[in-house]
Amino acid sequence: MRDTKYLLPDNYETIKATEILAKEGFVVMPYMYPDLNAARDLVNAGAATVMPLASPIGSNKGLATKDFIQILIDEIDVPIIVDAGIGRPSQACEAMEMGAAAVMSNTALATAGDLPMMASAFKKAIEAGRQAYLSGLGRVLVRGAAPSDTLTGFLRD
Repeated sequence: MRDTKYLLPDNYETIKATEILAKEGFVVMPYMYPDLNAARDLVNAGAATVMPLASPIGSNKGLATKDFIQILIDEIDVPIIVDAGIGRPSQACEAMEMGAAAVMSNTALATAGDLPMMASAFKKAIEAGRQAYLSGLGRVLVRGAAPSDTLTGFLRD
């Protein structure tokens, strides 16, 4: 890793390493900065999954790269595991609601006041987020409002 201050991955070098390791028979799960073209190259190089960072490692800042992660979830045909920066159970839930296959979290747990309680909270949040994603989340309106009563709403349509 060339960046020792921010610990940001070097996508170019990660792609090269993925290709070498995959050819040698390793199951490669590369950590990467969320970039669609780099993710495609990782998959073509043999990555079993793509693990984009949510925010800098250890920061607990959450989904700072949310829009770019969503692009990967929508466009890449291997599991997307959101890695780095997930600091709260609610952030893990949100990543799962987006359609992530899983999340990785270390610092949030390692620095929690009560590790078993925090681990339990993360487990519940991840399960809730996955269930919400599978249920098909409701629409989001950009402008205006719409009745949510399905029994009478059709009368106004």
